[in-house]
Amino acid sequence: MLNRCEWCLKDDLYLQYHDQEWGVPVHDDQKLFEFLVLEGAQAGLSWLTVLRKREAYREAFDRFNPQLVARYDQNKISELLNNNGIIRNKLKIEATVKNAQSFLTVQEKMGSFDRYIWDFVDGQTIHNRFEKLKDIPAETEISRIISKDLKKRGFSFVGSTIIYSHMQATGMVNDHLISCFRFNELGGIV
Repeated sequence: MLNRCEWCLKDDLYLQYHDQEWGVPVHDDQKLFEFLVLEGAQAGLSWLTVLRKREAYREAFDRFNPQLVARYDQNKISELLNNNGIIRNKLKIEATVKNAQSFLTVQEKMGSFDRYIWDFVDGQTIHNRFEKLKDIPAETEISRIISKDLKKRGFSFVGSTIIYSHMQATGMVNDHLISCFRFNELGGIV
């Protein structure tokens, strides 16, 4: 039996996400936008709630195509507020549209969102060496810096805790416990 981070053991969807996605470096802009939207949607909720709604989010938000989401108008926002498959929070939905617009601006200025966001970690995954879940921080100095910079660029629902979750999800940090089989698989060294 493989050792895993204990947070993923309570649900098969968590287990699959842990084993296949969490901490895997993401360099695709559309996937980075997806995680930005989902992490913002999670604010105040559990990640499992968001994972269960992920496919509905993909359908509702045009597969997380920022070019399409950036053009959503009030009619589309109203439609989304009536979509039972997603988290129907007006501020979060409006933030998603605003963030898509800001995302496109970053792409235009930096060449890609990937280049922009990964520059904060010099293009390399930070491999933390945590032994217990309680040791994993909710935010770090880097997540605070990224959060501040994103807000300056017009993004919202990008607080430092949300950004640290984004960093974990997209492999900017490897926060698998050192006892977890994924720690080594993702380049950590025990």
